[in-house]
Amino acid sequence: MSELTLNQARELLLAKTEKIEETEEILLWEGVGRTLAEDILAKRDQPPFPRSPLDGYAVRSGDIAEASRECPVRLQVIDEVDAGHVSGRRVKEGCAIRIMTGAPIPEGADCIVRQEDTDYGEETVKIYKQIRAWENYCFAGEDYKAGSKILKKGAGLGSIELGTLASLGLEKALVFRRVRAAVLTTGDELALPGEELKPGKIYDSNLYTLVTRLTGLGVETVRKGRTGDNPEEAAAWIREAARETDLILTTGGVSVGKKDIMHDVLKLLNARRLFWKIAIKPGMPTLCAQYEGKLLICLSGNPFGAAVNLELLVRPVLAEMTGRKELEPKRIRAVAESEFPKRSGVTRYVRAFYKDGKVRIPEGSNASGILSSMCGCNCLIEIPAGTPEVKRGDEAWVILL
Repeated sequence: MSELTLNQARELLLAKTEKIEETEEILLWEGVGRTLAEDILAKRDQPPFPRSPLDGYAVRSGDIAEASRECPVRLQVIDEVDAGHVSGRRVKEGCAIRIMTGAPIPEGADCIVRQEDTDYGEETVKIYKQIRAWENYCFAGEDYKAGSKILKKGAGLGSIELGTLASLGLEKALVFRRVRAAVLTTGDELALPGEELKPGKIYDSNLYTLVTRLTGLGVETVRKGRTGDNPEEAAAWIREAARETDLILTTGGVSVGKKDIMHDVLKLLNARRLFWKIAIKPGMPTLCAQYEGKLLICLSGNPFGAAVNLELLVRPVLAEMTGRKELEPKRIRAVAESEFPKRSGVTRYVRAFYKDGKVRIPEGSNASGILSSMCGCNCLIEIPAGTPEVKRGDEAWVILL
């Protein structure tokens, strides 16, 4: 099978991706990063009453039409009202009610004079400035009216959206459940952090990189683990994982070596292979299949290659599953501040720092087996196939992480 372009690989995966329709009700405190599963309509006006936007005096605009610093207007103060309380008095001609920010505006008043434009009087108050009718006046329903649609089904929930739901008096929200994923790393050479590092072994970074990145993308990783270079063991693990997950990721065993077991694993599972190899570096030998209706995405065992293809392949799948378009990789143009002299026959992705329209490649190795030089990086530079080199001042596409 010939190598696919990245776009072709994405299209194949997305064609087999099913949107999650199951819902659950959660407390608003738990809602960050979740997706709303119903339209939200307002049951009442917000604010539910005309309210003052500042500390001052509720008055009739006609009473202060001629007020100025040189010729102040004196009004009788008949009451004071704080936020959370209501005045039982009506503002009549020649009267004022002292009012605090957020308090309901008393009947009869059509504007608020800020206290800085008065002498702060308590029994009577001097007004030094003319205020027009409805100035400094927040109407009932100024934010939204009863019956209006506040949030649409499919909206992503952040702090502002959750605060808005709270303003409606809601304590809970109906959301689509999270994507449930499983992550398996393979390789006889791997040891888990905390284990003794025996000769010939290395610590497994991929499991931690992938699981924590998925968590940051709003995914619930319900199963994670490691196996050696044993096809039967890996196939058994995947069979179990498929019973409780929507998406299975593996790393390692995808090339053509004696220990590249994932090809045998697919045969043992009777999984339907979608493709093997993508015309990109790193992560070229990515292997993808469908098993029990679930996508099985087998990434390179090289740490940087695995991390890159999670961004380029897995994120679009998550966006499709959840309807959260913000999960799709974002591409922008930037000006290179450093050079990359290598020529590549396929599209290459290089770790980098982006800031204020400029992008810089960090010092250190860019090899796909190296992870540490990616620390602090916030983007990938996309270098098209056949590009001889990237020079300072060149424009380049950048994928934000």
